[in-house]
Amino acid sequence: MNKAAKLAQPEELADYLVRRLRTIPSSSRLLVGLSGIPASGKSTLANLIVQRTNQLLEQASYSSDQNEISTRAITVGLDGWHLTRAQLDAFPGDEAQLARDRRGAHWTFDSSAYVAFIHSLRQVVTTTSAVITAPSFDHAVKDPTPEAIRIMPYHRIILIEGLYTFLSIEPWCQSGKLLDERWFVDVDIVEARRRLIARHVVTGVATGWEDAVARADTNDMPNGVFIKDNILTPTVIVSSVNDPALIQAIE
Repeated sequence: MNKAAKLAQPEELADYLVRRLRTIPSSSRLLVGLSGIPASGKSTLANLIVQRTNQLLEQASYSSDQNEISTRAITVGLDGWHLTRAQLDAFPGDEAQLARDRRGAHWTFDSSAYVAFIHSLRQVVTTTSAVITAPSFDHAVKDPTPEAIRIMPYHRIILIEGLYTFLSIEPWCQSGKLLDERWFVDVDIVEARRRLIARHVVTGVATGWEDAVARADTNDMPNGVFIKDNILTPTVIVSSVNDPALIQAIE
């Protein structure tokens, strides 16, 4: 695939992943970073891609090798590496309040732990390889849940979705350069802002519409600008997927 090729449909992306997997050694994993500005639809798209990829992998026609048929794809969310609220509160002086207000900025993540996770995925994989764990984010308690995701030896396609999966700054760039694919979800910034405001209201993150607007304009959208200005070159540009629930809320 040419650099920065533009794809749209999850089915097309899933088909590409299955074909791409065939080109790498059976002892390796295919690592895909899916990035984009806030409200670009990363999570929705990632779930659709992995669901369709696993459907394709389950088809007997994928390979005559029965070991290959057991191959699976899995999604890992970067949100699992958020610093906990307790860690944010431990920032010195006035930085603690700033860290709480700017939670979601790249410096409010445990980037070193995330880089170490990506390194672990690059190890040779066999049927007896150890299980690799990853955290997820519990929105009910607003903190990460350690070791919530189990990556088994048969998980040979790992799709990591999140804002900063391939930033060009240290230490993020270390993990970004280890990815086989860097996919960036393209969305109009005005549309992204509309989605963000609606999401904050629907999910209860904001106390009302004005609060939602303030959160979008003082944190989310600046993060989006930062991402666009500081990413490694994408291998694929993906058209944004609309979230019907959020569109309905906006309308």
